[in-house]
Amino acid sequence: MREIWVLVFLFWGGEFIEGLGVNWGTMATHKLPPKVVVQMLKDNGIKKVKLFDADQSTMSALAGTDIEVMVAIPNDQLAVMGSFDRAKEWVRRNVTRYNFNGGVNIKYVAVGNEPFLTSYNNSFLNTTFPALQNIQNALNDAGVGDSIKATVPLNADVYGSPPDNPIPSAGTFRTDILGQMTQIVEFLNKNSAPFTVNIYPFLSLYANENFPVDYAFFDGVSNPIVDNGIPYTNVFDANFDTLGASLKAVGYGNMTIIVGEVGWPTDGDRNANVNFALRFYRGLLPRLAANKGTPVRPGYIEVYLFGLIDEDAKSIAPGNFERHWGIFRYDGQPKFPMDLSGQLQDQYLVGAQNVQYLPQKWCVLRPDAKDISKLAENINYACTFSDCTALGYGSSCNGLDPNGNATYAFNMYFQVQNQKDLSCNFQGLAMVTDQNVSQGNCNFTIQIATSYSSNLSPVALVFVISFIILLL
Repeated sequence: MREIWVLVFLFWGGEFIEGLGVNWGTMATHKLPPKVVVQMLKDNGIKKVKLFDADQSTMSALAGTDIEVMVAIPNDQLAVMGSFDRAKEWVRRNVTRYNFNGGVNIKYVAVGNEPFLTSYNNSFLNTTFPALQNIQNALNDAGVGDSIKATVPLNADVYGSPPDNPIPSAGTFRTDILGQMTQIVEFLNKNSAPFTVNIYPFLSLYANENFPVDYAFFDGVSNPIVDNGIPYTNVFDANFDTLGASLKAVGYGNMTIIVGEVGWPTDGDRNANVNFALRFYRGLLPRLAANKGTPVRPGYIEVYLFGLIDEDAKSIAPGNFERHWGIFRYDGQPKFPMDLSGQLQDQYLVGAQNVQYLPQKWCVLRPDAKDISKLAENINYACTFSDCTALGYGSSCNGLDPNGNATYAFNMYFQVQNQKDLSCNFQGLAMVTDQNVSQGNCNFTIQIATSYSSNLSPVALVFVISFIILLL
């Protein structure tokens, strides 16, 4: 069987390499069954996974695999975790319940996800630190605090350098959250827990049209940023070391840093494409394999790629690219060749096996459609309740003509609705065809079926029995 190692105890060049993981998000209209996704992880040698919840079916599928897991508490539950009793109950139901021989190898609990984003308008400002305290203390009380650490995945916007001195060594935490950040860092340090940060070079490019493109990647720039004699040739290094300086400014410059999310989207923006994603990963992964680290912090960094699978139900408030971060498509098939060992031996990863699809049917604009005056409102309706982000400027389906745009929108809605007959009408403007209407790089999706077999594996069966006993 072909083995693809993910930098986890990989013996390479005489060195012992520890590895990276992936983020497994599930905000999709048609989810692959957890057991199928877990098999993908195993087939590709992936030994670390970061979740955004602690869903029972996901955890059941991970039982017995020894994959290291970061479970998560969503932001909307942070206020509730201000009660120590509720925090203890959460730990019991989502952590210690899986702590048995053949259970789930939980390593971290993510308390919230980027709760201090400026776009949240301080909604979680006063609830994040109490939740972190209570969850870690509940882990300690349960006797698992030595091996399971609570952390807070934060966006890189919680720190920065002043405009008049934009170098990494001048990094500090945002003044409006300095008090909370100092408390969080002190508490993490007290419990030997890591600081978790999400770094997105793509977003630097997306947010600033004047941002130097090459600086988002790892293959060199003509004009590096020089900080006290240290040249910075990419935004990842500069961002990471800015965080290091920010931690140093509050007295914890040696704290362990985990990169909770890093990646490159493949659609939904002119800079979100397979070629740029390939360029990004071909630069990032060899650096991690070589334990290169950053100029100020050389050595191993624990990193979680974002993400595993595309999610067609994610919010697109940040941008259309939000639904296209996966290294695998919505159906668990690899998008492009990549070498997770960092040796640049590009080959396609092992995709999801035995995926079941809906019938080969598409919803298209009728060639004899009469009342075109209703077309715009029907396209808008279809895109409101499905994913039309590939139609945006610079995206994979941006080149379609008006009729093609209508067909794409109608079909996406038709697939989301599981190809129900009434979902391909649109006031008489649409019809069903068995002819594939995909054009060039624009794929007119056939969705996966959701009616998979529910037969439990022996490991999952043991888990279910254990859970029933716990409830009794």
